[in-house]
Amino acid sequence: MTLKLYDTAKKRVVDFVADQQILMYTCGITPYDATHIGHAFTFVTYDVLQRRLIDLGHTVKCVRNVTDVDDPLFAKARELGVHYLDLAAGEEARFNADMTALNVLDVYSTPRASSAIADIRGFIGMVIEKGFAYQAGQSVYFDVTKFGSFGSVSNYDNATMMRLAAERGGHIDDPHKRHKLDFVLWQPSAADEPSWDTIWGPGRPGWHIECSALALRELGSTVDLHGGGSDLIFPHHECERAQSEAATGELFVKHWMHVAMVFMNGSKMSKSLGNLEFVDRLRKQHDPRAIRLALIANHYRYEWEWTPSAMPKAHERLQAWSQAKSGDGSAGLEEVRNALDDDLNVPQAIATLDDAAKSGHNVSMAAALLGVQV
Repeated sequence: MTLKLYDTAKKRVVDFVADQQILMYTCGITPYDATHIGHAFTFVTYDVLQRRLIDLGHTVKCVRNVTDVDDPLFAKARELGVHYLDLAAGEEARFNADMTALNVLDVYSTPRASSAIADIRGFIGMVIEKGFAYQAGQSVYFDVTKFGSFGSVSNYDNATMMRLAAERGGHIDDPHKRHKLDFVLWQPSAADEPSWDTIWGPGRPGWHIECSALALRELGSTVDLHGGGSDLIFPHHECERAQSEAATGELFVKHWMHVAMVFMNGSKMSKSLGNLEFVDRLRKQHDPRAIRLALIANHYRYEWEWTPSAMPKAHERLQAWSQAKSGDGSAGLEEVRNALDDDLNVPQAIATLDDAAKSGHNVSMAAALLGVQV
């Protein structure tokens, strides 16, 4: 059976076709606060995918960036009265501890945006040289009108793109823009923000250009799979794709994969609402294997609600799987592989192991494929 995954840009489940080595880029954290369940769900999902790809005989070069040059980080550092890099280092360490506890495989690299300023300057130069960007005021902008297929990752109409750009830092009313959806590649820094010299003036990169430059540096001009949370489809991934293909003239991403949002108390988990459940707090009270099980009990493509009942259910499941000892541990393994190949249907895989464990069959090998040691 061929691994099938939903492709956001194609809007359908397709065969995931790749060479023996798979190049994967997943958007990582902006390290200004602790890892909440929504973040963890995203990264554990890509971890399950990596495990199945490795199980299929692939090697995976997965890059997961750290956005340590960005508005939310600067705002939080300003609020706390600390240096932004000190805040970033502490939160990145906490994130790494959370990922280790959740048994997430090490990735190929975790480059920081701050490490790529030279790459970003060169990348912006390429975009300008190809005629897709312009300088206005003290900033450099990407001209979306020059890129005819802008919008083909999200498949959103203009009104939706305008709304989301306004909500997600797109500054659609910036008077220096030629078009409201144009996005910044380079911008002046505030007095307390880091600044680097360029031929366009001192300042710092825009958000989107950081991931494009890191992907190009770490993986080359084309990646097999690019992922992140579904809130990154627009504007972040839409803009990434446009500027990357404008710069290189090559296909940027073969397959776009996005993980749905997690809700709590009826709304999407967000720092602004304060409806968050943090992984490091849960780790103090629960077996991390149960936390992982509570996350992967949900299909990656569908929004779901975190509730107080999630952890008791996960503990019961973990205990049942751990106590089933009959056989060599391979019970349910092929069924789990088939479920994962069906658009990463982890809930179906879990149901299979529940049934096998209920009959006393040892499910350790299949559980390990899901990243759970029993």
